[in-house]
Amino acid sequence: MNWYYERRLKPARANRTTMNQSTFINRIVNRFLIATIFLSGPLLLAGPEAYDTSKEAPPPPAVQPWCETPAPLEIRIGIPGWMAGLSGDTGVKGVVSSVDVSFDQLLRHLTHVPIVLSADIRYHRWELFGDGQYMEVGASATLPGLLFTNANVHLKSGLAEAFLGYRLINCDKASLSLFAGARYSYMSGKIEIFDNGDARLPILRELLGLPKSLEDSGSIDWVDPVVGARGRVKVWKATLLYAEGDVGGFDANSGSAFEVSRQGLTLVKTPVSSEDWSYQVQGGLEFQVTRWLWTQVGWRYLKYDFVSGGFTNKTALNGPFVQGGVNF
Repeated sequence: MNWYYERRLKPARANRTTMNQSTFINRIVNRFLIATIFLSGPLLLAGPEAYDTSKEAPPPPAVQPWCETPAPLEIRIGIPGWMAGLSGDTGVKGVVSSVDVSFDQLLRHLTHVPIVLSADIRYHRWELFGDGQYMEVGASATLPGLLFTNANVHLKSGLAEAFLGYRLINCDKASLSLFAGARYSYMSGKIEIFDNGDARLPILRELLGLPKSLEDSGSIDWVDPVVGARGRVKVWKATLLYAEGDVGGFDANSGSAFEVSRQGLTLVKTPVSSEDWSYQVQGGLEFQVTRWLWTQVGWRYLKYDFVSGGFTNKTALNGPFVQGGVNF
């Protein structure tokens, strides 16, 4: 009986023990999973961990190209103010006199307000630009060796120039252009010779074709072919250094010329060499005051070497140059 009872009881006890162990393990696993979920909940709800970037080295700045191409279209309109002194030899009807009016004396000799204008249009690398000026100056001239007397000379001069250029360097910080075009020049002179009672005055009037009032005037205009170069370079922020130079004429309007001279006591027309050349240089600083306004401050020099018929214009326009304008 005992043997039978123990044989039947031992498997039952073994099964209960196995079940108790399995239940215990399941409880442990369940509690571990609940604890894991509970502890990881704040981390999941908190999102990604904040990262302090203040201690990181800043990224290197992007390398900008030195030559940045400017906008394809640019239009500039300016009003130049050229306080140009006038010096050299000038003549009408063959009577040549020396004129020397420095730029600081110009206002005292101006008879009218100068008329000036400039324009500059660029499309990609092509440029079309020009300027113009009209000025009237009055001065006294001495005629030594001819009549030993004085004369009043009233000069009207004008120029208008237009050029077509191409940029070899087309950058926002620097540019270099070659250009070619034409310069129109106008010269008008009025001469008044004082009647000092000299017996040779009638002879002089006959040679010059002057009326009895000893006063006459004449004018001439001509067009010179011109070639040149100009450039700009940025030196600091909105400040640029600019320069321009050209040469023109090339004897395109040369012909015959004469001057009135004295040989002993006789006044005669003397043939002289006819020529036609012009030279110009200018440069200074340019300031981009605002996005739309700019100004230039510099110096400009224009030299004429023109002799044709009875006209002589070997003068130089030389003085400070100030210009202001707008750009689009």
